[in-house]
Amino acid sequence: MQRLIMEQLLEWKDSSNRKSLLIRGARQVGKSYIVEELGKEFENYVEVNFEKEPHFADFFNSSLDPLKIVEKIAVAKSVDIIPGKTLLFFDEIQSAPRVITALRYFYENMPELHVIAAGSLIEFVLEQTGMPVGRVTMLYLYPLSFKEFLIASDRKRLIDFVDTHSPAVPLTEPFLTLLTEYFAEYMAVGGMPEAVKTWVSDRDFKKVRTIHNSILNTYTQDFIKYAKKQQIQNVAKVFSAIPRMLGQKFIYSHIDDSLKSREIKPALELLEMAQIIYKIRHSSSNGVPLGSECKDSIFKTIFLDVGLAQALLGLDDGLWIVNTAANIINRGAIVEAFVGQEILAYSSPHMHKNLFYWVREKRNAQAELDYVVSKGAEVIPIEVKSGKTGTLKSLKQFLKEKEVQKGVHVSPRNFGKEGNIIEIPLFAIWKIWNDTPI
Repeated sequence: MQRLIMEQLLEWKDSSNRKSLLIRGARQVGKSYIVEELGKEFENYVEVNFEKEPHFADFFNSSLDPLKIVEKIAVAKSVDIIPGKTLLFFDEIQSAPRVITALRYFYENMPELHVIAAGSLIEFVLEQTGMPVGRVTMLYLYPLSFKEFLIASDRKRLIDFVDTHSPAVPLTEPFLTLLTEYFAEYMAVGGMPEAVKTWVSDRDFKKVRTIHNSILNTYTQDFIKYAKKQQIQNVAKVFSAIPRMLGQKFIYSHIDDSLKSREIKPALELLEMAQIIYKIRHSSSNGVPLGSECKDSIFKTIFLDVGLAQALLGLDDGLWIVNTAANIINRGAIVEAFVGQEILAYSSPHMHKNLFYWVREKRNAQAELDYVVSKGAEVIPIEVKSGKTGTLKSLKQFLKEKEVQKGVHVSPRNFGKEGNIIEIPLFAIWKIWNDTPI
C-alpha cells in the first residue's frame, strides 16, 4: 500500500544532515507499516517493539549511550546493526519513554545510523519528557487520502489524468462518473489502512465495518491509558458525540447538558492529543499565518476518519456505493469532514497542521466559510457544498471583504471556473495545492 509520505522518508534516508526521526499519528494509521516498507531500502532492518518486547526498555535505563544500546540490541537479537546499512526502528515507544530522550544522543554520537521511532499516544509521553528540540525530525501521518485510496485500488492512471487536467476545463462525463464512483467507495470505507486493504481485496463492506468497529473499540480501550479515572466517562461521551456534531460550532452543552464546560474541555483536549479528533478553529483570515488571528473559543470538530465517524453513528448501510448522489446531498456534514481530512492529508507532513474556518464577525450578518487554507503567502477560502446548486454567498462575501483574488468551491460539480471562483470536484481536492496555478 503506497503512502505519499514515502517521498519524505526517502529524502530523510539520503540526507547528509540526517537526524533521528519520530513519526507521529493516531493508532492504526499505518506508522509501523510505512517504516517496514522503508526498511526494504536497507541491507538490514531491525525492529524493537517495546509492547511486545518490554525487556528492551531496560537497555535505556542504565545508560543513554547509543553505542552501548546498539551493542546490547545486536546481541539480544543476534543481528548486525551497521551504520549506513541498517535501519533501526523503535516501535511503541510510549512503553519506553527514555527512548525519546535517547534519540538526541543517536543524532549527536551515531549520526550515520538511521534511527526511526514511532508509537501510539506518544503525545502524552512527550508532554512529560519533552522533545529533544533540534535533535529530532518529525513527520505526521494521517489516514489514507483519496489519492492514496486510488493508488491502493490500482487506479494511479486516474491520478495522473487529474494531475494534468486543467481545473478550468470540465471533465468528460465518463471520467467524472468513474471518479465519483471511487469517491463514493472512499466515503463508505474511509482511509484507515486495514479497512482500505480489506475493501480492495474482498469488496465486502460488512468486513470493512467490522474493522471500523474493532478500531473504535481499541480507541475506547485506550482511554484508561491517558485519562484519569474520573475523566474516562466524560472522554467517552465526547468521543461518541463528535460525529453527530460535524459541521457545527462546538457547543459544550450539546455533549451532555448535565456536564459543565470545565468537565468537557479536558476530555476534548485529551482526544485531540490522541489525534482522534481535530479542531477547526475560527480565524479572522486577514493574512498568513492564519493562526495569528485564531479564536480558540470558537471552533468546530471533525473525527479522525469519515469511515470511523459513520461507524460510530451507526450508519452500517454502505449506501454511498449504492446511491452516491443521494448520499452526498443527505450527508453534507460528513462531506465537509471529508474535506478537512483531505486538507490534513495533503499538508506538509513535517509539521502539525491546524485547520481553520471563517465566520463573519459583524452583527446581523450571517456568513461562514467551511475552511480557509494558505498556499505560501496566499489565503485561499474554501466553501463546501454537498449539492450541485447554491449561491456561494459566503465565499463571495469573503472575497470582497478580504480582497482575496481567488476562492475555491468544492462540491459534486465538475471542474470549472466562474470569475475568480474555481470549481473543484470533491474527489480532486489535492489540486488546490498543485504547482499549476488555478
